[in-house]
Amino acid sequence: MLEYLRNAADKPVAKVLIGILAFSFVGWGVAEWVFGGAVGDNALVRVGPEKITIGQYNQARAQELAKLSKEQQRAVYTDVATGAEFSNKLMARLTTETMAEARAKDLGFFVTNARVAREIREFPEFQINGQFSSFMFDNLLANAGYTEADFANILRSQVLRSMVLGGLNVAVPVPDFAVDAAYNARYGLREIEYVAVPYSDFKADRPTDEQLRDFYAQNPHMIEETRTVSYVMVPAEMGKPDAYDAALARAQKVEDDIIGGESLAAAAKNHGAKYVSLGQFARDNRPVDTVLTDKMVAKIFDMDEGMESELIETAKGFIIVRVDKIVPRHNAEYDSVKGRLTSDWARAQQRKQAYVRANEMLTAAKGNDKLSGAKKATVSRTSGAPLKVLMAAFGTNVGDTGIIEDDNAFYVMQVSRAIAPKADATKKAALRKEMENLSMRTVADDYNSFLMREYPIKVNQKVYDKVFAQ
Repeated sequence: MLEYLRNAADKPVAKVLIGILAFSFVGWGVAEWVFGGAVGDNALVRVGPEKITIGQYNQARAQELAKLSKEQQRAVYTDVATGAEFSNKLMARLTTETMAEARAKDLGFFVTNARVAREIREFPEFQINGQFSSFMFDNLLANAGYTEADFANILRSQVLRSMVLGGLNVAVPVPDFAVDAAYNARYGLREIEYVAVPYSDFKADRPTDEQLRDFYAQNPHMIEETRTVSYVMVPAEMGKPDAYDAALARAQKVEDDIIGGESLAAAAKNHGAKYVSLGQFARDNRPVDTVLTDKMVAKIFDMDEGMESELIETAKGFIIVRVDKIVPRHNAEYDSVKGRLTSDWARAQQRKQAYVRANEMLTAAKGNDKLSGAKKATVSRTSGAPLKVLMAAFGTNVGDTGIIEDDNAFYVMQVSRAIAPKADATKKAALRKEMENLSMRTVADDYNSFLMREYPIKVNQKVYDKVFAQ
């Protein structure tokens, strides 16, 4: 999260505010009519002593939407995954900004009115022929829907955050020996000898039923937990107050019928709601249904058999879910997997024989310091041999011999020698920059962890769930 602010902190604060001046009221106030004055605590999230309110979220959301193209805005509204990603990134940014401002207050940082005035005068959008224009200032603020005080407060917050986070832009020096070591490790080569022992070189006889049963006892096939689920939905255009209120009233009647003993299907029929039986499914093999978001599936697999959920508010209406039956995770019957067991058993026998052969070759190589029938290759970390062999080649010492298992074969490998890379000033400079950036990110991550400890984040779940209905 801090990377966003760190990248912006070394720029003039006024530039950061260009996007704010593009503010429009797209998406503004969707939740206000839902909450009105009925909710005493309008905080979505509390960050230490500070809070992010529904109004702050809506304002930031509108500002971010205004920066998007019409196609991107449409995707946010119509695609569930895109909308969720947009909201998550926005909340992450708001949370980080709030933490930085809370830290600034605790450190006693203060932005004077003179500093704010200077920043405003230097903002190019407020100038005519290089001179500050009160006419441009008033006109742009009016078009953006801000008062002078609103804008000054936003600017003051930006400056405070830059005071806290600006230091994260300072490059962390990387010593020459570290660059040299990283360069040698990345661009060095190794000379190796290796030989493959494929499983397919060996044959396996047809197993007896007794052998298969013993094999299955050691390698049982598990069937994952499944649940039979149904739900009732009262669909509604949730963004329209009248439709929302009417659907909520109807959903509450459905809920009352279910509490009174009616089945989901009967309660849905009584009030013209939609009843859906999803049948039996596993957590990772769900049917295609827009209701089954990751959050909803997690909720379903946390419920007991025969249990109905509370009234759940989603983007498409109100839902009540019921878990009709639970089949726990269990071993498959032997007869149902016998065909598969035969091929698995044969592969296991081939693997055993291949491993014995690889060990014989390894023992011989260690005895006479020569790997019979081996292929010689000069390899880098990314090319020259199978991936598992490359990983082992650079993870062991020169002169070592060992066995590497891949998906369909064993490899017996010996590392002959290490080859130092040729000096390349351009590559070293790029690597140094990369290491400096990595160090800066590490510092930023550490500081972010510190802020999260100092200013713990607490979600107002009831309000949060209403705003971010699944």
